[in-house]
Amino acid sequence: MKKNIKKPIILNEASLKRLMSRIDSDLISKTVIESWLSSEFKLAEEQEKNLNFRSSTLEKLSKIVNIEQDVDENKFKAWFSYKYEIKKEENDFLKKLIKDNIIYLSSYNEQTLTVKFIGQILNKIEFRNKLVKDWYEYKISCRLNDWTLSGEPDFFLASGRDEPKTPYFFLQEYKREVKFTGHPKYQVLSAMLAAIKLNNKNTIKGGYIIGRYWNFVILDKLENGNYKYFVSKGFDCLDFIELKKIYIYLHAVKKLYCK
Repeated sequence: MKKNIKKPIILNEASLKRLMSRIDSDLISKTVIESWLSSEFKLAEEQEKNLNFRSSTLEKLSKIVNIEQDVDENKFKAWFSYKYEIKKEENDFLKKLIKDNIIYLSSYNEQTLTVKFIGQILNKIEFRNKLVKDWYEYKISCRLNDWTLSGEPDFFLASGRDEPKTPYFFLQEYKREVKFTGHPKYQVLSAMLAAIKLNNKNTIKGGYIIGRYWNFVILDKLENGNYKYFVSKGFDCLDFIELKKIYIYLHAVKKLYCK
């Protein structure tokens, strides 16, 4: 044969049907077989090059782009120095949120954590306006370096009325602070990679939650086409001082970065 098949092709029912549709007589020519194998090989390659956000790991992301973590103490300075005066009513709200959840939060599943805690904060900030709204588990996708990145982020901010258009910020949660098999850091990074491609911009912000700890993330696309990401320290949402910081940093996202 003229083409060397690099990987074995699994002959399932669908692939056999495609072969049969190419045959016009009982005699199968060499050309038909070569053509069929070539098309099956290309189809198999395309199906392999799909990555769902929730399946993302650093190893998988590194097959798509050159990406690495960096450390820069000043990277979050502009974001975290945003000035916002918390009103008494907001102060009382945050204190009550801790009081109501401090005993139980570590045992919450993903849905309970969202309803009882995370959603309460997001709703309080009221991200929605004429240009931007909050989206929960809506699908986004893009093509990046011959790969398809797609998924349904837990929460993100984007323009659009009936469907998301331009994403600005992502937040990914994980079910519990123990017994997990993946890492939400890479799940949110894959969504952020897709957003940079869709927005045609060089930077985006996000965050991820594991149990009581919130980490914020900045992803930059460099001039050489490589990517660097920065991760903040973890903020304990059951500590009143740190919960206030989380609340202010989310307000900063609303005011500074959804444009």
